[in-house]
Amino acid sequence: MAMTQKHPHEILRKKAQELSVSLYEAEFAKLMDEADPLRHLRDEFTFPRNKTLPKVDLNLVEADEECLYLCANSLGLMPRGLRPLLNKTLDDWCNLGVHGHIEASIPWATCDESVTEDSAKLVGAHKDEVAIMNGLTVNLHLFMISFYRPTPLRHKILMEQHSFPSDQYAAESQIKLHGYDPATSMIILEPKKGEEVLHTSDILSTIEKHGESIALIFLPGVHYYTGQLLDIETITREGQKQGCYVGWDLAHAVGNVELFLHDWNVDFAAWCTYKYLNTGAGGIAGAFLHDRYKSNNLPKLTGWWGHEAKTRFLMENEFKPADGIGAYRVSNPSIMLCTGLRASLDVFNMTSMHELRAKSRLLTGYMELLLQYHLSRSANKEVYVNIITPSDPEQRGCHLSLEFSIPVNNVFQELLKRGIVVDKREPSVLRVAATPLYNSFEDVYKFIDLLHAAIKCAAEL
Repeated sequence: MAMTQKHPHEILRKKAQELSVSLYEAEFAKLMDEADPLRHLRDEFTFPRNKTLPKVDLNLVEADEECLYLCANSLGLMPRGLRPLLNKTLDDWCNLGVHGHIEASIPWATCDESVTEDSAKLVGAHKDEVAIMNGLTVNLHLFMISFYRPTPLRHKILMEQHSFPSDQYAAESQIKLHGYDPATSMIILEPKKGEEVLHTSDILSTIEKHGESIALIFLPGVHYYTGQLLDIETITREGQKQGCYVGWDLAHAVGNVELFLHDWNVDFAAWCTYKYLNTGAGGIAGAFLHDRYKSNNLPKLTGWWGHEAKTRFLMENEFKPADGIGAYRVSNPSIMLCTGLRASLDVFNMTSMHELRAKSRLLTGYMELLLQYHLSRSANKEVYVNIITPSDPEQRGCHLSLEFSIPVNNVFQELLKRGIVVDKREPSVLRVAATPLYNSFEDVYKFIDLLHAAIKCAAEL
């Protein structure tokens, strides 16, 4: 994990003192945005207008105003650079036909390779440790074929209680594929009674206790429901000490927090790209395999794109695997999907994950402070908000998960009416993400202001 820094609350309070303004007034947000060195990145994205969104009450908002978009944890906004890139790709198809595989502006035959190096930067990996391919769950299955190899003594997968459903389905199906029963071949981590998130110490204790029976530790980098960022480095190290393989679902971590997969010695990881990486719904996924597996004989499912590039088109029907992660590329990639990733990476290349993370800590800390000041149980006894995401900035990314003392669906519907885009997750949470690429301090201030009105109306339903 990154070195401990000052808590964002401390930094924000000091900023307010230096600016001689109240932390809880609109002027503070305005001045913070004016001083934000990343504020220009907002112009690289397109925001829906209130009038184009469903369920917006145009009596409550201006129709032509941009909506308040705080939902990168579910789907990122469209980069402005995508449309011209996509149009160029379509022109290449129109004008070149099959020659586009080699002669297109982004040659289709190697379009995945054109986005690999920049993707590797985002996850702290070497270029040859990353492949852009398939969808997230497909990549997880491909990795589990290699890294879940159960034996009578070591056949269990360690997961957590509320893993994303697709992750659990994948793990359960792999267990059954090998003739085992998920009821006895899964160890499920649970928070302490009355708590929402996991303690690293409890995870490590479970690994130490059951390590000899665990074949694979498979956890989320950032938890989709609670927003908790797990200690990837420590858990990986301690799991491997017990002889376990350790893999990570980074769907909510990539583009959100700093990652150092190579240095952390992670065995494998996979991620989608349509959340914080802004590639559009169903965007192509990413995969990481540490380079110590560059030459491995692990079992794997193979296809022709995993064949070594220099002899791939000789069509000899004798599989010669590419090195490392390259051997896991089953099918040729989609130029359309890679174009979406290219447009987003062009924006990420205007900054760094270190700079984005620094802004993110402040944005999320600012939202937390405003929620605590205006809507905590102590501030508002009748109707209040509970933040289940850890307050420790080292244990979270940019999204906060909120529970309410009134029905969450009522609050959600009132926010929709006001052009506020967040998302609801069953059973009781609204997820709110102020992403540093395109959200501002004024966005956060406006959200809290409108949340007041939404809660007041929701409480009357």
